[in-house]
Amino acid sequence: MTEFAVQWLPMLLGLVGAAAAGGLVAGLLGVGGGIIIVPVLDVALELAGVSPAVALHVAVATSMATIVPTSISSSRSHAKRGSVDHAVIKRWSVPIVAGSLIGAVAAAHVDARVLAGVFGSVALLAALKMLLPLDHVVLRQSVPGGLLVGIVPASIGAVSAMMGIGGGTLSVPSMTLCGEPVHKAVGTAALLGLWISVPATIGYLVARTPEDLMPPLTVGYVSLPGFAVIAPVAWAVAPLGARLAHSMNRRRLAAAFGFFLAIVAARMLYRALA
Repeated sequence: MTEFAVQWLPMLLGLVGAAAAGGLVAGLLGVGGGIIIVPVLDVALELAGVSPAVALHVAVATSMATIVPTSISSSRSHAKRGSVDHAVIKRWSVPIVAGSLIGAVAAAHVDARVLAGVFGSVALLAALKMLLPLDHVVLRQSVPGGLLVGIVPASIGAVSAMMGIGGGTLSVPSMTLCGEPVHKAVGTAALLGLWISVPATIGYLVARTPEDLMPPLTVGYVSLPGFAVIAPVAWAVAPLGARLAHSMNRRRLAAAFGFFLAIVAARMLYRALA
């Protein structure tokens, strides 16, 4: 086995596995898959010799780029089942795009420990939401209007862009707390992932980077090899997750996903504080 294979084959296999898991979770929970892809890609890049100073930035940006095709694939499957709330899409699209651009610009300029802290903190909150039996807790009977129409989706877009996720980790709980049925919240979140990922990816592609630290074939912070491996697999698997979402026990699925998120959050918070 050549030196190239020894160094890169485990990383490629890990990315294929992460892409498959990310695509499946994207369809099941409408979370874009980035919540899985980012930590796996971060570890893979560091194992391949990429500096920890930029590895997480590259992982976040590359994950965000892969969410573009994944969200298209997942949202199409949900739309065929009537599980997309187009009224929410219409109200949230502009502020969520603005927020994602702000988040991408901010992420490109902050220290890796800050980025890890943001990811770990939000992942921990999401884990608690998934683990606790809060599925039937409702704060209001409809998705907010008025001033909150801008604040809520803009915040979701900004934080999601900084984390490299499609927004479902935040938007699904937000919508269900406002009375949206969970299946429709998942389908709507899948489409919102496209509104988050496109502007955020553009921001990461044009960002200025420390070129001496960047891995080969990287544009801005987006790794082209990482995108080439992850995107096709996640695209192919996402519809399967969408189909399973309508037949599986979501409480057990949410609890398992919450346990995984808690582990990811612990690792990221340790990285931020170490």
